Amino acid sequence: MPRLSEVIAALDALWPPERAEGWDAVGTVCGDPDAEIDRVLFAVDPVHEIADEALELGARLIVTHHPLYLRGTTTVAADTFKGRVVHTLIKHDIALHVAHTNADTADPGVSDALAGALGLRVTGPLVPDPTDPAGRRGLGRICEPAHPETLADFAARAAARLPATAQGIRLAGAPEALVRTVAVSGGSGDSLFDAVRAAGVDAFLTADLRHHPASEAVQHSPLGLVDAAHWATEWPWCEQAAAQLDALSDRHGWDLRVHVSKQVTDPWTTHHSSGAPN
Repeated sequence: MPRLSEVIAALDALWPPERAEGWDAVGTVCGDPDAEIDRVLFAVDPVHEIADEALELGARLIVTHHPLYLRGTTTVAADTFKGRVVHTLIKHDIALHVAHTNADTADPGVSDALAGALGLRVTGPLVPDPTDPAGRRGLGRICEPAHPETLADFAARAAARLPATAQGIRLAGAPEALVRTVAVSGGSGDSLFDAVRAAGVDAFLTADLRHHPASEAVQHSPLGLVDAAHWATEWPWCEQAAAQLDALSDRHGWDLRVHVSKQVTDPWTTHHSSGAPN
């Protein structure tokens, strides 16, 4: 079995921590570098349900997309929910590693996995990484569907192919508009509207679209907006990342058992359509 330090080195080669945004908190949160690792669990959120799942599976390493402590902390006391996660992990010798914005911009990255889940062909990054001479890394992806389709059909396909959440899929724009090119960005994407407009795409699929940026975007151009749940747009990366670690395990002869959590850790649990009864 490989040691934790060996597995982390392999993960850092996939998603180099130096490529994370300066405000981000990536890397290993807890874990003994010399501990032997035989089972790994991938998930989006480092919440207690995921720690419990790792314990039940016998996983010795959890890899999440979202950081546990994004803004730092002065305590890991067990009377806080994040502290309880840390206590559970350390008590049961489970390591936690985070790949966040360094996984967003990777090749392949979070938006490649999102595009793959939607059956889209990636043509390039939405916001290219200027340090990548190949021009493949960067935030978001510009894509093409296999055939032109209406915005309504594209949104329906997203609803069918992305994991189910209480939010579902929201659409802004003319449902009958034809979609030939699409920008996608896993996670919160309304800071990318300038790049989306510059790309000249017909639609933009992302998550966490706020009222004012979305309103301005649809007033500015006929751009169609497809808004999914944050968790749902990033979960496909877990499957992609697990497959990457599987391939590395085979290459190194590690015989790791790699799992992807299917627990829905999106914070929203129920959806009610608004409007007065007829």
